[in-house]
Amino acid sequence: MDIKEYMRLSEKTLSDHFMVDSPSKEKMLHAVIGLVTESGELLDQFKKHVFYKKELDLINVKEEMGDVMRYMAILLRELDLDFHQILDDNITKLKKRYGEKFDEGKAADRDIDNELSHFNK
Repeated sequence: MDIKEYMRLSEKTLSDHFMVDSPSKEKMLHAVIGLVTESGELLDQFKKHVFYKKELDLINVKEEMGDVMRYMAILLRELDLDFHQILDDNITKLKKRYGEKFDEGKAADRDIDNELSHFNK
């Protein structure tokens, strides 16, 4: 499945019960809250694995990652952003920050203006 098909199908699962005059703002707030809660559930799986020595539940990890993607899809739709452009911009930023591989010195001494300069174009 490609991202456009995913976004189309996932949109069908959104609630249409809005409490404010701006459904778009409410959808974005729902998405951001959902990202935080689903990321917390994903983090909890790794906490249990690392600190409680439980086997990593890959089924739950995949399920939580899917939930994170659903909320990302809401934001992409509501903000009219392109998923592939987000990915491209992120790689461009990371290359500006680190070059071809991670470097602790570069991570600590960052040129934020340079890293984000391509976002203004």
